[in-house]
Amino acid sequence: MKSALILSLVLAISGYVANAQDAKPSPAPAPVEDAAAKALKAAQESEELQKIANKALEAAGEKAKPVAEKAKQVLPLPKKAQAAVPEAPKLDPRNDPSKWDRDSVHKLAVMEVDFGGDKQMVVFHLMDDVAPSHVANFIENCANKAYNGLAIHRAIDSYLVQTGDPLTADQSKRNDWGTGGEEKTVPAELKGKHRVGSVAMARRSDKVNPSRASNGFQFYFALGNLSSLDGTYSVFGQVVSGLEVLEAISRAPADSNDCPIARIEVKSIKVVDQKGPLVVMRETGGGQGRRFTKPASAKSSWERFLERVW
Repeated sequence: MKSALILSLVLAISGYVANAQDAKPSPAPAPVEDAAAKALKAAQESEELQKIANKALEAAGEKAKPVAEKAKQVLPLPKKAQAAVPEAPKLDPRNDPSKWDRDSVHKLAVMEVDFGGDKQMVVFHLMDDVAPSHVANFIENCANKAYNGLAIHRAIDSYLVQTGDPLTADQSKRNDWGTGGEEKTVPAELKGKHRVGSVAMARRSDKVNPSRASNGFQFYFALGNLSSLDGTYSVFGQVVSGLEVLEAISRAPADSNDCPIARIEVKSIKVVDQKGPLVVMRETGGGQGRRFTKPASAKSSWERFLERVW
């Protein structure tokens, strides 16, 4: 990566010096300032690359000085600009699954997704203390197998993944994906905060939905900074395992409507009771990432079955 950036930078500067010396026209070359700025901008957060890039500019000679001066304006990113880029809020330590009380019982949704021909699993905690009506509605949908066979219909890189539209069961209705599920709504419950891995229900805009009632089926996972939606969308869950799966899905090639081009399908969502804390295991093989578990003596027969299957 470093060598590629340096090479592009040196080639750009070399072209500038050669053109100045030879004074020969070339077929519509890009301005060297633009080429250098782009190369340097890609390295703007790395102090090491900054030093290397500056050395390359100095080595190019006197002709490159204007480029070097302009480059200093974009490398590194000023501290004020860095502070202006907000980070997504992290999980509240009080909601850390590894710190749940031994005798506490929590409801977990286990979602199996067919992504790229492989079965992947995402597990999220249903927070009935934050949005009881939404959790009850979601559990009802799962019991009715409403989500089985639906597609992920919206994916934005490291920002959001959305599913749950009943219309996505029909591939021929792709143009209408994202508009279904309005036959059922849930009154707004706006106490929950958007953090990395938060799960919330989608809804129609304030203009046509001033009460901010949620769509009865569609839900999304927050992967970036969606804190601006706090108090306006109903958060009802938090991912406890499989965040890396959602991140990978968010980067899938998508069309102009942010809909993944290749079908990514939710095979099933099951709701199970979890008693006691969840403990992070080491990373498993097969690209499954980290999982949560607890001592074998504390596992139910259902949990032991899940561990064998997944």
